Amino acid sequence: MRFEKVKKNFGFGCMRLPMKSGNVDYAEFSAMVDAFLDSGFNYFDTAHGYLGGKSETALRDCLVARHPRESFTLTDKLTDPFFEREEDIRPFFEKQLRLCGVDYFDFYLMHAQNAENYRKFTRCRAYETAFELKKEGKIKHVGISFHDTAEVLDGILTDHPELEVVQLQFNYADYESPSVQSRRCYEVCLRHGMPVIVMEPVKGGTLVNLPKAADAIFRGLGGGSNASYAIRFAASFENVFMVLSGMSTLSQMQENVSFMRDFRPLDERERAAIEAVRAELLKEEFIPCTACRYCTDGCPMHISIPDLFSCMNQKKRHKDWNSDVYYQNYTSAGRGKASACIACGKCEKACPQHLEIRKLLKQVAKQFE
Repeated sequence: MRFEKVKKNFGFGCMRLPMKSGNVDYAEFSAMVDAFLDSGFNYFDTAHGYLGGKSETALRDCLVARHPRESFTLTDKLTDPFFEREEDIRPFFEKQLRLCGVDYFDFYLMHAQNAENYRKFTRCRAYETAFELKKEGKIKHVGISFHDTAEVLDGILTDHPELEVVQLQFNYADYESPSVQSRRCYEVCLRHGMPVIVMEPVKGGTLVNLPKAADAIFRGLGGGSNASYAIRFAASFENVFMVLSGMSTLSQMQENVSFMRDFRPLDERERAAIEAVRAELLKEEFIPCTACRYCTDGCPMHISIPDLFSCMNQKKRHKDWNSDVYYQNYTSAGRGKASACIACGKCEKACPQHLEIRKLLKQVAKQFE
């Protein structure tokens, strides 16, 4: 195993902790931490922006202060809004150590990398600083978390072959998504020999509360919960070494560890059910775009039309914040927003699906802008 301290392939994502009167419910969280460790798992993931800064301090008080440091693996991240210059990074990092009550992080990730903020991280020598901190023993492993296209990921991993891990949004709903590109990003990691940490395996809970037809497919298997199939789907990939789940109740914790304690990859029948569920979700597409990209070649405003339509479909179906992140990705670096459309009509003439693209772009702009 490449990361010997990590005991199993299931991690506690600390972005959706139990809350009480606006604060983390320490009694509930402590019980969850204990149950997690007692079940043989030891990987915890946080970031400074989670829960308005309360995630790090909750981990300090409910995990670090109550359990030996060698008994758990802790991941934190360098996040864009919290530094502007190279000189800001070390003080911020030291603050994170203090907030978490530790003297090193097992993993430290360049957070939410995309084409736009990668330029800032590069300008501020963030990657170089992280590896300097690793040499000093304050970080054991350096990696990235990522939200953008496979091409952008390939560029970052080509620039930084010294990276050790990539955290991806990866689930069966996003597997073939033109905007999220889970499969393509995973394949980039494979080519670079980069182990994968999975985030959003149940897509913020939306793969738990499925439409009736999709839910009936899993019920027909006569076994696990919707969450179990989603998490096991992600964990079944050979290059995935860790799957994170943001759990906010002890009962969620107990259910998840019940099927991950003795992990079993999906069998052929379960994989077929996953494909059938994905097909049901696609039937709910708001915009029936096939992403052929004939519309983009002649667009004078350089609007990435299929990608914006994919963001719209994701938003309508799952109502998640990730869609807004990807919309920003696809409207940066010289690419036009939906509102930039000048209604020239070239896209509609090229569209084999005969979509009313100009009208649809107005709806996308209303949603995201």
